[in-house]
Amino acid sequence: MATPSPGYSVTIRLKTPSGYTVTSELVAAAGATGAQITAVDVVESHPESMVVDVTANTSSPAHVEELTAALGAVSGVEVEHVSDRTFLIHLGGKLEVVPKLELRNRDDLSRAYTPGVARVSKAIAEDKALARNLTIKRNTIAVVTDGTAVLGLGDIGPEAALPVMEGKAALFKQFADVDAWPVCLDTKDTDEIVMIVKALAPAYGGVNLEDISAPRCFEIEARLREELDIPVFHDDQHGTAIVVLAALNNALRVVGKRIEDIRVAVSGVGAAGNAIIQLLQASGVTHIVAAGRAGIVARDHEHTDPHRKSIAETTNPDNLTGTLSDAVRGADVFIGVSAPDVLTAEDVQSMASDAIVFALANPDPEIDPAIAGQYAAVVATGRSDYPNQINNVLAFPGIFRGLLDAGASEITSDMLVAAAAAISKNVSDDELNPSFIIPSVFDRAVTRDVAEAIVETARAAEAVPVGN
Repeated sequence: MATPSPGYSVTIRLKTPSGYTVTSELVAAAGATGAQITAVDVVESHPESMVVDVTANTSSPAHVEELTAALGAVSGVEVEHVSDRTFLIHLGGKLEVVPKLELRNRDDLSRAYTPGVARVSKAIAEDKALARNLTIKRNTIAVVTDGTAVLGLGDIGPEAALPVMEGKAALFKQFADVDAWPVCLDTKDTDEIVMIVKALAPAYGGVNLEDISAPRCFEIEARLREELDIPVFHDDQHGTAIVVLAALNNALRVVGKRIEDIRVAVSGVGAAGNAIIQLLQASGVTHIVAAGRAGIVARDHEHTDPHRKSIAETTNPDNLTGTLSDAVRGADVFIGVSAPDVLTAEDVQSMASDAIVFALANPDPEIDPAIAGQYAAVVATGRSDYPNQINNVLAFPGIFRGLLDAGASEITSDMLVAAAAAISKNVSDDELNPSFIIPSVFDRAVTRDVAEAIVETARAAEAVPVGN
C-alpha cells in the first residue's frame, strides 16, 4: 500500500454508543487499515450515544473506503458522513480580491474613483511607466497556463488546472506577499497564447508560465521574453533547475566533491531537464549525459526537436550511446525528472562512490528512496514525506519578489545561479547532513534571501557599462 498523505485526508463522522472505550476501539480499527490518525474529536455526547469525528490521512480513494468500512464495523457504530478534507479546502476557490483601502465616505470615493481617478489615469496616459507605481502592476503577476502539462496529471484542460493555479497564487501571497492571479487559457495554439498574454500584460508586473507542455513551452517563453518589457518565468523549467542546483550545492558539501569535477546523469529531457542541464552548465558542470525515453541523447542520432539537438551538441562529451543504465554507470550524480521506477538498485550500485541521487518524478519517483539510500550517500525526492524535499516553492516566491522589487524587465542566468546559492546558504554547516541538504519550504528566510539575491544581481547587471 502507498504511504498515507495529507492529500487524501478525510474526516469521518460516526454515531457511536456512549462509553469510555469507544474512541480506543475506533483508533484501533482505523490503525489496522494503515491509516494515519491525526485527530479524534467527540463532537456531541448524550446519555446513550456520541458523535465522533475521526480524521486520518489515507493513501487512495480505495483506502478511504477500507477505513470507512473498518470504522463502521465496530460494534454499535454508524457512519454518518465522510468528508474529503482536500475537496473542502477548495470549496469556492482559494483566492479573493480584497481592497487595500477602506472607502469610508464621499471624500474617499472621490479620490479612489471618480472624479479624482481621472487625474491618475491622465498621468499614466502621458507616461506609461507610472503604471508600475500607481496601479497593481507594482506587485501583481499573472500565473498563466493552458492546462496541458499539469504535474502528475498531464493534459487536463484549463478548468481542471485552475485549482493548481489558485494554489500557486496562494503560495506567492503567503511566502512573498506577491499578488498573483490565475490566467487559464482555453487554447493550445502557441500564437494565440502569446497574443493573449501580450494583450493582458499591461495589468501585470510579471508572468509566471505554468504547466504548459513541451516543446511549446520553450517557444512561448522565448517569444514572450522577447516581446514583453516585464519578466517572464517558466517555473517548470527554471524554478525546478534552481532548487536542484541549490540542493546539489549542499549535497556536494556532504560528500566533499567539487561541482567542476562531477559526472552527472539526467533522466528526462523535457522542460525541466533542459533547464537543469543549462543551469548546471552555467554553474561549471562539464560532464553531463542525458537520457530520454529512447535512451541516451547523442550527437550521432537525428534530432528534429531543436532543444533535444542542443542537448546533444552541448552534453555527452564521450558521445556515449545506450540506455539510462549506461548513462548512470560511473556518474557521481543522478537527477531524475522523468517517470517512476526507471532507475534500479543495480544502477545506483554502478555509480561512483558517495553517489548523489535526486529522484524527482512526482508523485512516484524514479526509484524508491529507501532502496536508493542503501547505496547512495545522499538521496532527495520531490515528495514531502521523505527527507530532502526539492520543491519549487523554495524558489519562485523569492524570484518574483526580487524581480518586482528591482523593477526588472528580464531574467538572466546569473539571477538563477544567485537564487540557488541563496537557498543553499540557508543550510548551515552545523545543520548539513545527508538527510538535510535543502531548507524547509516554511523557512521564511529563504524567500527573503532569494529576493535579495535577485535584486543585487539585477542592480549589478545595470551597473555594467554596455559592451563590457
